[in-house]
Amino acid sequence: MSVAASVAGGQQHPPSTLYMVATPIGNLADFSLRAIHVLALCDAVACEDTRVSAGLLRHLGLHKPLIALHDHNEHEASAKVLARLQAGERVAYVSDAGTPGVSDPGAILVSQVRAAGLRVIPLPGASSVVTALSVAGDAGAPLGHVFAGFLPPKGQERASALAAAAAETRSTVLFEAPHRIEALFSGLASTCPKRLVTVCRELTKQFEQICTLPAAELPSWLAADTQRGRGEFALVLHAQMEAADDEGSIPEAAERALQTLVPLLPLKQAVSLVADLCGAPRNALYARALALRQAADDEDAADE
Repeated sequence: MSVAASVAGGQQHPPSTLYMVATPIGNLADFSLRAIHVLALCDAVACEDTRVSAGLLRHLGLHKPLIALHDHNEHEASAKVLARLQAGERVAYVSDAGTPGVSDPGAILVSQVRAAGLRVIPLPGASSVVTALSVAGDAGAPLGHVFAGFLPPKGQERASALAAAAAETRSTVLFEAPHRIEALFSGLASTCPKRLVTVCRELTKQFEQICTLPAAELPSWLAADTQRGRGEFALVLHAQMEAADDEGSIPEAAERALQTLVPLLPLKQAVSLVADLCGAPRNALYARALALRQAADDEDAADE
């Protein structure tokens, strides 16, 4: 018995069921043992791109009938999946990377399967949305997060979507392709220059890069290295900063507390403690703490 089967085989995986299987967003080691077990168990695999999924299955030593199901044929292909399910088969659906149905095909398929009275079982796993949020350190996001995904590619629709993202007070996760990242950075720099943005490039892959900086600095950051424009991007537009005083400063007591705690604690913990002690806005505190940490890092680099 395989390791995957020994770990996941104790749970029931009934027939006539659609399994929504999350796949790695870059690093194959992030595949769950349960996902491998279910893919081995299923009678067929519906997938966004048969070439991508065929390679993934070969890597796992599996060979399954593949059903192409993507943005352009989801209604028609869903009928094929439904027929297999009604015949008593287990069918998995995978997108090219990440969790299907989240900025990827799959929602129409799930809707049709549920409408037919059949089960849909999720297999959680990699998602660039939660991966980006986990490293953003957006300490000023008490109201939760918004997932905007890819903005419309051009025209007034894109401009309106960008304006809506800039106006949103909650943390917002955006996706962007490399050939449009320069335009997105320019748009963010002009519409919300003071908002912090965490840029996640090539998450979980060999050349993964993560940094947080004000939106106004995004174009210059991109221009500083041609490699930075390559790969897939997930961005976290941090929550809207609450107003402080007229100059955007924080109370003197909060400044002293930050200067004491930032060298000793993780940024999020330092900000949380100072916010509780001084009652200052968390976003303003986080921006100041980030500046203090960056200044300290620059000073250490200069001393080396």
